Amino acid sequence: MTQRMRWKGNCGHDAMGMNLPVTPEPKKKPAWVVGGATIIGFVALLYVVEIVDTVTGHRLDNDGIRPLQTDGLWGILWAPLLHGGWPHLVANTVPALVLGFLMTLAGMGRFIGATAIIWVLGGFGTWLIGNIGAHCPYVGVQCTTNHIGASGLIFGWLTFLIVFGFFTRTAWEIIVGIIVALVYGGILLGVVPGTPGVSWQGHLCGAIAGFVAAYLLSGPERKARERRRTGTALGA
Repeated sequence: MTQRMRWKGNCGHDAMGMNLPVTPEPKKKPAWVVGGATIIGFVALLYVVEIVDTVTGHRLDNDGIRPLQTDGLWGILWAPLLHGGWPHLVANTVPALVLGFLMTLAGMGRFIGATAIIWVLGGFGTWLIGNIGAHCPYVGVQCTTNHIGASGLIFGWLTFLIVFGFFTRTAWEIIVGIIVALVYGGILLGVVPGTPGVSWQGHLCGAIAGFVAAYLLSGPERKARERRRTGTALGA
């Protein structure tokens, strides 16, 4: 038997003159919808974790970052998901929703990348310096601390948003950074030691990690700007 071949012509017609169905491409959801759903899902996860923690008698809270202890390194993975009770979580909810959503507007790739850098780098910094300034009620006894909460992540998102636009030189990102600084800049005082029981070390390390993430992830824009500057100089 000889196999008959059919060739496809233009405009979705084949050689036999029959119309072939054209499958429309699925519409992409707007970035703000994807970003909003992502950050709402993340905050919902925090509440689920806190429910489990409450039911289990707050056993999960022991899995935070314990500075300079080898097994305390695992806390880098879990600390941002844990909170010291409902008031702690509620206090972090609105900043997490607002700043997290604004972070997604820079692109989901950059949101995930920045969050990973802040999560790991900020957590490791907390592991290194978390015992500095710890107040121990017993004289002559070395205190160990246990750091939990999404505050370090929130401080990282905050500093990222403030400085990212100045690295990329993008107008709308600069405007977002200025607005964020005016509205939330005051909480940066949380990087200063003072309030017992508050992890200023985690706040500080998260803020530094956010700055580092903004610098690293603005690399394409900075390199493009440098190429334009070099090209202009050569052309002159």
